Amino acid sequence: MTPDIGAHLLIVDDDERIRGLLQKFLIRHGFMATVARDAAQARRLLAGLAFDLIVLDVMMPGEDGLSLCRDIRNSHGTPILLLTARGETGDRITGLEAGADDYLAKPFEPKELLLRINAILRRMPKPAEDAEVPQVLHLGPIRYDLERGELWHGTAPLRLTATEAALMRIFTAGPHKAFSRGELVTLLNRDKAGGEQVQERAVDVQITRLRRKIETNPKQPRYLQTVRGAGYMLAPD
Repeated sequence: MTPDIGAHLLIVDDDERIRGLLQKFLIRHGFMATVARDAAQARRLLAGLAFDLIVLDVMMPGEDGLSLCRDIRNSHGTPILLLTARGETGDRITGLEAGADDYLAKPFEPKELLLRINAILRRMPKPAEDAEVPQVLHLGPIRYDLERGELWHGTAPLRLTATEAALMRIFTAGPHKAFSRGELVTLLNRDKAGGEQVQERAVDVQITRLRRKIETNPKQPRYLQTVRGAGYMLAPD
């Protein structure tokens, strides 16, 4: 049983196949999982979202995982689990000295990764309720309060329909991830037992309506993008 269901994890790995497999595996075990292809994308996500744990590959083109780990540790207390093809003792020590909480050599068993993630999260102190800071996602002049599910333009609230609010919850749980129409239909209908079910053809209509609320130019969307052959993706600042 997963003791930290609902924790939001950031997976940083330049290998698209590994990113996808890890994301699906962790979601299947109750986590929220967001992916980044490199250090630069990880920095952008960390600037706008709070994560409970970061799974970080060491060997990446451009800025490597050790450099990113050191930089994150200077400004964030988020626990970090390093992944690497190097399993020598010296490499493990280097990773731990960089600020990592744990170190797992590739190839590894997914179950071991899950156990290590849960062990790290179990050790983390729970924040006091009065110390919690609302998490906000920025879409240009629009901001979305993840905790309250509220959309704002400056000081003016923007009303969301139930379906629009559900779409925002889906997209903000996986920013920069493309969701197909079929996936969106499945997720939207998950909590509609006994109610009117959303049909695939209706997804495009709901996306168009949501774009009118979050885009400066809905006909040329900057934030709620169409990914050819893949579906729709939210790309926050």
